[in-house]
Amino acid sequence: MRSSVRSSVRSSARSAVRLRHLPIPLLVPAVLGLAFLVLPLLGLLVNAPWRTLPERLVEPGILDALRLSLECATLATLVSLVLGVPIAWLLARVEFPGRRLVRALVTVPLVLPPVVGGVALLLVFGRGGLVGKYLDQAFGLTIPFTTTGVVVAEAFVAMPFLIIAVEGALRGADARYEEAAATLGAGRWSAFVHVTLPLVAPGVAAGAVLCWARALGEFGATITFAGNYPGRTQTMPLAVYLALETDLDAAVVLSLLLLVVSVTILVSLRDKWIS
Repeated sequence: MRSSVRSSVRSSARSAVRLRHLPIPLLVPAVLGLAFLVLPLLGLLVNAPWRTLPERLVEPGILDALRLSLECATLATLVSLVLGVPIAWLLARVEFPGRRLVRALVTVPLVLPPVVGGVALLLVFGRGGLVGKYLDQAFGLTIPFTTTGVVVAEAFVAMPFLIIAVEGALRGADARYEEAAATLGAGRWSAFVHVTLPLVAPGVAAGAVLCWARALGEFGATITFAGNYPGRTQTMPLAVYLALETDLDAAVVLSLLLLVVSVTILVSLRDKWIS
């Protein structure tokens, strides 16, 4: 017991020494950067209408927007996992012509303005779009301006985060384990499920968390492709935008609720999966 206490004291002393010897050219911008990131969040806390907060939180519009946001972000993350993990494996493990081009196309939604992404989705999945017209004629299926459209828009914007994280994990994983499984008679699918996935599970979890967080905060592609219909396509970011035009306090309450949910989920998942 005493030895553990002494070791903890020594480790804390070493960390204190390191902090004292941090170079000023690094410490000053680090403090300024933290202030730049934290002060806007403190602004929400300071300006929140705490007296009327309980009444506002139980308003049907807020609860519907929160429920829809959580459901759509979760579904978008599941879609991204099903489609994004195979893409990441393809980019990390398979040599094929045009791989660099495919990687560039996969990451385009990261730099593409979300509104432009929404327009592109309309041109593909709209009733007169490349795919949408066949879905409408064959199945009577309409995706834009529906809850399904929200999921599609969020998955389109958020999936690259998962692909990048999983591809990085696959490149960092030791491929010799997969080769050993192959020599023992395991097929490619069996080796992928029982060897590769457990190896890169932390990377998959990290990518899923980033994907979910990005989907939860998506605005531009959602409002362009799915619209802003309460109870059907109005997620929390859209509700904040609508409330900002009429009721600043309501916008602050919605923003605060979205902040609390995001931070709580991210912190809890990070502690369990991304260590």
